[in-house]
Amino acid sequence: MVKLESLKKSNQFRKALKEKKFHTEYYSIFAAKNFFKPNHKSNLLISFVMKKKIGNAVKRNKIRRKLKAIVHKLLKKRGAINKDYTYIVFGKSNAYALKQDVLLPLMEKSFSKLKK
Repeated sequence: MVKLESLKKSNQFRKALKEKKFHTEYYSIFAAKNFFKPNHKSNLLISFVMKKKIGNAVKRNKIRRKLKAIVHKLLKKRGAINKDYTYIVFGKSNAYALKQDVLLPLMEKSFSKLKK
């Protein structure tokens, strides 16, 4: 099973933010080729970031949980997410009202465009 591993240091975030980008009205995804090794070979390096501007902690955590659940679903599909990349997902307040079923195809399309 693939586990999600978060970035820890600010220089890791800076490196990942410099390369590929994809923006929607619900989230932004930044991707960079893996520049450091995950703890286990099967882990996916991905961080979910919410700005305080979005709202209170309840709202931010709900968006984070929703985006994480979508990534878990995409990992079950073969080839939907490339594990050779490090990802940062910035959630936006518009994602709060949307259901996972609507966000899932959008996110799958986003990850496929970042592969190219």
